[in-house]
Amino acid sequence: MKFVADLHIHSKYSRATSKEMNLESLDKWAKIKGIKVMGTGDFTHPAWFKELKTQLEPAEPGLYKFRNGTSETRFLLTAEISSIYSQGGKCRRIHNLVFAPSLEIAEKINVALSWQGNLQSDGRPILGISSIELAKLVFGISDEAVIIPAHAWTPWFSIFGSMSGFDSIEECFAEFTPKIFAFETGLSSDPAMNWRLSQLDRISFISNSDSHSAEKIGREANVFDTELSYNGIIFAIKERDPKKFLYTIEFFPEEGKYHYDGHRLCGVVLSPEESKKYKNICPKCGKPLTIGVMNRVDALADRPVGYQPEGRVPFKKLVPLNEIIAESLGVSVISKKTKAEYERLIGIFGTELYILLDADLNEIKTQVPAELAEGLRRMREGNIYIRPGYDGEYGKVKIFNEEEPKITREATLF
Repeated sequence: MKFVADLHIHSKYSRATSKEMNLESLDKWAKIKGIKVMGTGDFTHPAWFKELKTQLEPAEPGLYKFRNGTSETRFLLTAEISSIYSQGGKCRRIHNLVFAPSLEIAEKINVALSWQGNLQSDGRPILGISSIELAKLVFGISDEAVIIPAHAWTPWFSIFGSMSGFDSIEECFAEFTPKIFAFETGLSSDPAMNWRLSQLDRISFISNSDSHSAEKIGREANVFDTELSYNGIIFAIKERDPKKFLYTIEFFPEEGKYHYDGHRLCGVVLSPEESKKYKNICPKCGKPLTIGVMNRVDALADRPVGYQPEGRVPFKKLVPLNEIIAESLGVSVISKKTKAEYERLIGIFGTELYILLDADLNEIKTQVPAELAEGLRRMREGNIYIRPGYDGEYGKVKIFNEEEPKITREATLF
């Protein structure tokens, strides 16, 4: 069965998260986006876990659906753990995803983690437990549970982060390294960047939205053609068979908010080559730069840019539909015109991901303004302009050159 899965989101109980991040809203937007399986996020939070137990019931093995409902959305139990600890003479700040095969196993994990810190303080709890200790705890409860390093390159909170991470999986997980079979690439990197590290040849790369609002689920996701079950998904990820794990859906990594180096307060954004010239120091204020994902990949890579291994799961880069609509109409992403056109297109074609990935452009041309159809074509070809994100600032995507006459854009399409 072919389906889309977004396995990393946050509930309304996480900091800086929309109050609308509840199961009903996630179900609604999963249908709009074209997502079959949603990670629950935050199963460690007591209040959210109570909602999961009361509102969901078992569906396919290891997956859940709304109790006594008609929804086709399936939920897989997931959580993100923030670990802050000292190892190797350095303060480490690591985020790890935990997947559980059942509510019973998730509850046992919660009980064990509650001895490590306050699970009620945040949907993504901050604990003083190391990644090694977390692995020992989780795998000691269930061999079917999974740990995946979250947004593996983010500077401040990740396994390879420039500010507090490690240089290898072995440093982070020690004897539990063989049980770590997947990485989450994060918004600021894509699989091709990760292919440059030979130490990751055995690792599968997954992509998820890490969304804090329902409208942004699916901005990164995974496309499978396998059994609809917990084990079906986990085995597809672990085996890296392109016939079962078809591809990942990616942000253009330049659009991620930590792709390049920089200093947000000074408005300084630099490529890795430029940062080296300034010795990683902000040229305006003299403070250290936040070293981004591209720079960190360069530091650890042992292969050149553009290296393409055989047999790896492919990926497709997308720009969210509302951003394409907004630019083609010359309005803001949050404008009423953008919202109205978005809803109209969903009404015609069914889901956002179908429009972005699969809908025939000739059919689209009959339903939308010429510039919007041309924008979709250029996005699929990767023919866009991006000012890279840096130090917490998202990159700026432009599909059309501001100096490009509108008549030229329409002529390109027709």
